[in-house]
Amino acid sequence: MALKRINKELQDLGRDPPSQCSAGPVDDDLFTWQATIMGPSDSAYEGGVFFLKIVFPTDYPFKPPKVSFNTKIYHPNINGNGSICLDILRSQWSPALTISKVLLSICSLLTDPNPDDPLCPDIARQYKSDRKRYEEIAREWTQKYAM
Repeated sequence: MALKRINKELQDLGRDPPSQCSAGPVDDDLFTWQATIMGPSDSAYEGGVFFLKIVFPTDYPFKPPKVSFNTKIYHPNINGNGSICLDILRSQWSPALTISKVLLSICSLLTDPNPDDPLCPDIARQYKSDRKRYEEIAREWTQKYAM
């Protein structure tokens, strides 16, 4: 079941890729993908190219894929290990969701962080109290690690 669904998603991504994103298998392993997200314009991540790792469980799509950033990023919902705090990758996962929708949700998270459900409380505090400084640091990290 998982392999059939993963193959279908791969074909769909090839036919209709989400804007600013791409994804596909690493070598011949259909259960491990690399994704690329272009930093959204009008965000502190603009111009950056962010690489993510996607690992599908054997019971996909009934369990969510594990998605993490390989590229360092300064963000309240993404920690130093690249883990992402996003409800659809945890409790709100549904088999109706696809990798395409997950990548679009992550892009949206880059544009609109959720400081009320942070993985990095210090960055979330800064985002709420000193947005200008948060954006400066996020831009610096983008230039340093994603360009």
